[in-house]
Amino acid sequence: METISIALILLLAVVVSGSLARMSPIILPLPLFQIGLGAAIASVADLRVELEPEIFFLLFLPPLLFLDGWRIPKQGLFRDKGTILELALGLVVFTVVGVGFFIHWMIPAMPLAVAFALAAIVSPTDPIAVSAIAARVPIPKRLMHILEGESLLNDASGLVCMRFAVAAALTGTFSFLDAVGTFVWLATGGVAIGIGATWGATLAKNWVSRHFGEEPGSQILISLLIPFAAYLLAERLHCSGILAAVAAGMTMSYVEQSGQALAVTRVRRSVVWDMVQFTANGIIFVLLGEQLPQIVAGATQVVRDTGHHEPVWLVVYVVAINVALASLRLLWVWTSLRFTLFRAARRGKSIVAPSWRLIVAASLAGVRGTITLAGVLTLPLAMNDGSAFPARELAIFLAAGVIIVSLFAASIGLPRLLKGLELPPEPSHQEEEDRARIAAAEAAIKAIERMQHDMGQGRPDADLYVDTATRIMDFYRQRIDGRSKTGEEADLVRRIEEIERKLRQAGLRAERDELHRIVRARKLADDTARKLVRELDLLEARLSTL
Repeated sequence: METISIALILLLAVVVSGSLARMSPIILPLPLFQIGLGAAIASVADLRVELEPEIFFLLFLPPLLFLDGWRIPKQGLFRDKGTILELALGLVVFTVVGVGFFIHWMIPAMPLAVAFALAAIVSPTDPIAVSAIAARVPIPKRLMHILEGESLLNDASGLVCMRFAVAAALTGTFSFLDAVGTFVWLATGGVAIGIGATWGATLAKNWVSRHFGEEPGSQILISLLIPFAAYLLAERLHCSGILAAVAAGMTMSYVEQSGQALAVTRVRRSVVWDMVQFTANGIIFVLLGEQLPQIVAGATQVVRDTGHHEPVWLVVYVVAINVALASLRLLWVWTSLRFTLFRAARRGKSIVAPSWRLIVAASLAGVRGTITLAGVLTLPLAMNDGSAFPARELAIFLAAGVIIVSLFAASIGLPRLLKGLELPPEPSHQEEEDRARIAAAEAAIKAIERMQHDMGQGRPDADLYVDTATRIMDFYRQRIDGRSKTGEEADLVRRIEEIERKLRQAGLRAERDELHRIVRARKLADDTARKLVRELDLLEARLSTL
C-alpha cells in the first residue's frame, strides 16, 4: 500500500510541475521545476524511497532510449553523421579521460576508477531540456538535429564507458585490450539483438493481424514491451542493453514505414508514448529532488573525509566540474570545426564559418539530464567484498549538481547567445512536401476510380457510385492543382488553405460544443457522444498538423 501511495504522489508531482512551468513568468526548463517540487515534498514528507539501481535502470532507461531512437530524424542523422559521431564517441572519450583525471586530482579521496565512472555518467547530453530552454529563442534546426543525434549515441557510449569504469572499481584491474574486445561484443551484440527484437516482434504481430485482425490495445502494448525485451535479452547474453534499446527504436522507425498498422493504432500509440516519455522523465527528476537531502548529507560526510570541513566545497566541486565539461566541449567543438573547414578547403569547397556565438551555443547546449541521473543512481551499493562502494553518495551529488547547474547555465546563456543571431537560411523542404502530396493525391484518385468501377459494375444505381467518386476525386484534384503552382500563385493557395483550416477548426469546435450541450441536456447517450467527439478530435488534430 505504501509503494502505491508513493507512486501516486510522484505522478501527481509530475502533473503539478508541468502546470507550474507553464504558469511561471520566468523561462526555466521543466526539469528544474520537477527537482524543486521533489525537494519540497522531501521537506514536508518522508517518503523513504529506496532506489534499487538495477530496477531503476531497467524501469526507466529502455523506453526512453527506445523512443529517442524511434523518433529521431534519420535524414539529419545520416547527413551530419560525421559531426555526430565525433561528438558522440570522440567527445565522450575525451571527456571521460580529461574530466576523470581532473575529478581525481580535485578529490583525491575518490578513486580514479570512480572518477572515470562519474565522468562517463556526466558525458551524455539531453536535447529535451535544451528544447524547453529555447522555446522562445529556437535553436537552429540543423544544430538541434546534431544535438539530438549526439544525445542518442552518447547515451550509449557514455553508459558503456561507465560500465567499464565501474568494473575496474570493483575488480581493481583494467585491461585496454580486454576493454576493446568487450566493447566490440557489447556494441555488435547489442545492436543485433535490438534489430532482431523489433523485427521479430513486428513480423509476429503482423502475421496475427493479417489472419485474425488487429486490436489497437494489443499493438500498443507490444510496442511498450519491445524495448524491455531487447534490453533484458541483451543483458542476459552479456551484451549492451542500452545499445539494444536504441537499435530497437531505430529499427521501429523503419518497420513502421510498411504502414501495416491501422490509423487508429498509430494515433493512440503516439499518445501513449508521449505520456510514457513525459511521465518517466518527470518521475526521474522528482525523485532527484526527493533524494537531495539524503544525497547532500552523504556527500557532506565524504567532503569531510577529504580534509575539507566546510560543505561549501560541494558547490566548488560542482562548479569546477561544470567548467571543465564546458571547456572541454568548447575545445572539441572548435577543433572539430577547424578540421572540417580544413578538409573542405582541401577539396576546393567554400564553407562559411559559423559565428563564434553559435559555437559557444553548441558548447553550452551540452545540458545533462535524464540519462545522467538514471546512470549515476545505478552505481553499485557495495564492492565485491561487501564493503560500501567508495564515494557513491558524493558521485550522486556531483552528478545531480552538474545537471542543475548545466540547466541553469543554458537557461541563462542560450537565449542571450541566440537572440538576434543572423543564421544562414534553413533549406526548405516545401518542394519535396508538395511533390509527396501530389503523388499521394494521384494514387488516391486511381484507387477511387478502381473502387468505384468495382463497386458500381453491373448495378442499377451505378450512376450513384460515379457521382460520389467524382466528388471525392475533385477534392484530390484541387490539392494537385494547388500544390503544382509556384511563386505568387503558390503563396495565394497556401493563404487560402490557412483561411480554410481556421474556418474548419472553428466549425469543428462549434460541433463539439453543441454535442457537449446536448449531452448535458441528457438528449444523447454518453457512448455515442464519445464516438462523435472522438471523430471531431481526430479531424481537428489532422488540421492542426497541416
